[in-house]
Amino acid sequence: MSKQQISTGKLREPNGHFSQATSIAAAGRLVFISGMTARTPEGTIAGIGDIEVQTRQVCENLKAAVEAAGGKLEDICRVDVYVRNIEHFDKIHKVRREYFQAPLPASTMVEVSKLVSAEYLIEISAIAVVESA
Repeated sequence: MSKQQISTGKLREPNGHFSQATSIAAAGRLVFISGMTARTPEGTIAGIGDIEVQTRQVCENLKAAVEAAGGKLEDICRVDVYVRNIEHFDKIHKVRREYFQAPLPASTMVEVSKLVSAEYLIEISAIAVVESA
């Protein structure tokens, strides 16, 4: 499966860890990953009050979900990121660099007033294209 990061000089270079657009050959299965939070497998919330710890747990949860579908993080072509504080942008992207390598997924990040739990600082949903088995 070949994923390609798209960029153009007609748009400003992204200031975070994502691509302007992502192209992927759709010769596989689309996997829609529900919004992942910092909930651990044991049911607790990781890193209450710590955006980096929560982002890391969210990325681990995304990884687990895409692997359960037969894929890997590299198969993720789009993420939608919901944060309680947009000022955490740089810290979130610092952690994303640990998980996502080029070609990077397309991404949208928005600040929201509430998530399902008041202790959640971030939630990420994703779309992946996984090779057919």
